[in-house]
Amino acid sequence: MTTITELFACADEASGTAAPGPRSGDAPLLPVVGASTTVPLVDGTSRTYANLDCAASAPALESVGARVAEVLPLYASVHRGAGYLSQVSTALYETSRQSIARFVGAREDDVAIITRNTTDSLNLLAGVVPHGEAVLVLDVEHHANLLPWVQHSGGGQSGTGRVATVLPVQPTVAATLDALRTELARRPYALVTVTGASNVTGEALPLDRVVGLARAAGARVAVDGAQLVPHRGFSLAATDVDYVAFSGHKTYAPFGAGALVGRRDWLDTGVPYLAGGGAVRDVRADRTVWQPAPARHEAGSPNVLGAIALAQACDTLADLPAGALEAHEQALRDRLVRGLERLDGVRVARIWPDSTDPVGVVTFTVADLNPGLVAAYLAAEHGIGVRDGRFCAHPLLAHLGASHGAVRASVGVGTTAEHVDRLVAALGVLLVRGTQAEYEVVDGCWSVVDDTRPLIEVQGLDHLAATAAAACGPALDD
Repeated sequence: MTTITELFACADEASGTAAPGPRSGDAPLLPVVGASTTVPLVDGTSRTYANLDCAASAPALESVGARVAEVLPLYASVHRGAGYLSQVSTALYETSRQSIARFVGAREDDVAIITRNTTDSLNLLAGVVPHGEAVLVLDVEHHANLLPWVQHSGGGQSGTGRVATVLPVQPTVAATLDALRTELARRPYALVTVTGASNVTGEALPLDRVVGLARAAGARVAVDGAQLVPHRGFSLAATDVDYVAFSGHKTYAPFGAGALVGRRDWLDTGVPYLAGGGAVRDVRADRTVWQPAPARHEAGSPNVLGAIALAQACDTLADLPAGALEAHEQALRDRLVRGLERLDGVRVARIWPDSTDPVGVVTFTVADLNPGLVAAYLAAEHGIGVRDGRFCAHPLLAHLGASHGAVRASVGVGTTAEHVDRLVAALGVLLVRGTQAEYEVVDGCWSVVDDTRPLIEVQGLDHLAATAAAACGPALDD
C-alpha cells in the first residue's frame, strides 16, 4: 500500500510543483485559539485535534480572543447610557459596524445590521422585500437561503403575499445560467438570491454573470456569504451585489454575531425584524414610529462583544497580504481533493463539471460506509473533526445522489497540510483494514461501544457520559 507521504510526493512530482522550502498550506496562515488542543483516542493515546469542520464553525482567531479580553472590562449598555463606559461601548459598537461594512466593500449609503448569523440575516431580508414582489432562488442553497423565501411566500403565516420560485439546478454552470435567464424573462422578480459558495462543495455560479442577468431583468441580488466572505473576500461595490449576509462563527469570531449589509431603502421602510426598545422613535397607545435602519432591526440590547469580535476578525483578515488567503486555502483544497481521488471507493461530490475556483469545502462518500460511521471513526481513532449528514442542504444532497448523507471536510486559516494528510491517510487505512474500535448507533448517532476515552477536565462535562446519547439526537443534518 502506498504511504501518504509517497502519495503526495508522487502527485507533486507529476504536477511539477515539487520544490524545496515551505509551500502554501504547510503552516497555519493565522494563529487560532485551540490550535494545540489535544484529544484522546480510543487506543489510549492522544493527538492534536485536526479541525476540518471550519465550514460549520471556525475557531476564534487569537487576535479576536485578545480583543474581546481587552474590551470586556469596558462593557456597558449602549446608545442610551449617560455613563462613561456606556459611551465607550457605544463608540466601540458603532466603530465595529463600520469595520464590518468596510470588510465587505459596502457602498457609502449601504447599511450594516448586526444580526446573530447568516440565517438571522436572510430571514430579516426576507421580511423587508416589498409586499407582492417575487423572489427567485435555486435549489442548491443552504436551508438558510431557501426556507426564509419559501416560508414568506404566498401569504402564508407571514401574510406577506410574496412569491418565491425555486429554480432546479441544471447539469452545468452554463445550463444553470441559461435557466436563470429564461426564468427572469418569464415574469418580473424583485430579488435573485444565491450562495456565494456552496456549504457542500464550495462551488458557486459566477457572480458577475448572475448580477448581469438580474440587472437586465430589473432584479436585485442577495448573496449568502457564509462560506464566501471568510474564505475569498467580497465587495458589494465591486460586484454590484445589493445585499450580503454572513456569520461571525464562520469568520473566526464565534461570539454570536453576524451581519446583513446592503442597500438602505428596503431596510429603512420594511417591517421591523423585532418589535421592542431601540427600534422605535416614539410609542403611544395608538401608534408607533419606527427608527430607520439599522436601529429599526436591532431591537433589544445588542450583542456588543459579538460585534466587536466580528469586526476584529474582519480587520485581521483584511490585513493579510493580497492573495495569501486564497493561496493558502486553494493549496489545501487541491491537496485534499488530489488525495481523496487516489483512494479507491472515495467519491468527491461536485455540482457542476464546469465550475471554477471553489472554496475549501469538500464533500465525499466512502465506499458503502455510513457517513456517520466514517466521521465517528475519524474522530475516535485519528483525532480528526469532520461533518457528516446532509449539511442543511437536503435538495442539493438529493441532486448529488447522497440523500442519506455524506462526509464533509473544510479548511480555514488554521488548517495545515498535516491535517489534510492525516485525513487522507486515515481514510486509506479505513478502506484497507476497517475500524479498530467497535461502533454502534445510539439514538441516531454513531458512537464507540464502551467508550473509555476520558473527558476533558472542564466544568460542565461531568454529566456528559450519562447524557451523551440523549444530547446527540437523530437530526444530524446540519
